[in-house]
Formats: sequence, C-alpha cells, structure tokens
Amino acid sequence: MLEVNSVGLNNFYSKFMSKAPKEAKQALITKNYNQIYAHELAHKSAGGNYAGAIVIERNQDGIPVGGHVSIKMPTLNKNNPQKTIDHANVVIKSAMAPVDPSGQDYKVAAQARTIKGQAQEQLGKNKTNKQQKPLNFIA
Repeated sequence: MLEVNSVGLNNFYSKFMSKAPKEAKQALITKNYNQIYAHELAHKSAGGNYAGAIVIERNQDGIPVGGHVSIKMPTLNKNNPQKTIDHANVVIKSAMAPVDPSGQDYKVAAQARTIKGQAQEQLGKNKTNKQQKPLNFIA
C-alpha cells in the first residue's frame, strides 16, 4: 500500500502554486519591457545626437509600466534659423517614430513644430532683410 505524506504533498502544491504566479509575472515583465523598449528605441534611433538614454520605469513589483527618452528641444537661432528648422525636424521625427505615439509624443512634436514655424518665419525675414540692404560702393 502506498502512503501519501500530506506534508510532502502540501510542499509540492505550495511550490507549484507559487511557481505559476512567478512565471506569469516574469512573462508580464518581459512583454511590457519589450513593448516599452521598442517604443523608446524608436525615439532614440530617430533622435540621433539630440536623444538621451532610454529609461524604463517600473512599479513597486518590478513590472515595467512606462519609459522615456529625453530629447534636446531646439531654440530659435535668429542668425541661423535653418539650423533650428533642421533640429526641429529631427525632434518631430523622433517624437513620431514609434508605431504607437503617446499623448506626450504628440505634445513634443507640436512644440517642435511651433519652434520650426518661428524659425521659418525668421528665415523669411532674414532673406527679406538681405534683399533690401543697399549695396555700398566705394568709388
């Protein structure tokens, strides 16, 4: 006759039950991390030298819940507005690079578009000023 040790069975059951949630948690961690990392990597890749490091944020259980990549926002360079336009284009491209842009991504792109618009306006002014300057001839 086979005798079952209830303590051994309880230990097996406890180990089995504790293993299932751990595996589910690890699967969730991996899935979230991969999704978040892919999103942030798209920003980083498109942002080039203007993009910072990828940061993955986790909750108190260690599960990835978000992330970000800092990006250097352009400032209007009145002497070289084309440089500002080019910089803004990189920021816009970076913000919209993921297949699933977030609300914050749209805000960053909108801010860069505003700066780009200011730079385009300045570029037009600079071209007009250059055309209107009288030529100085020395006789």
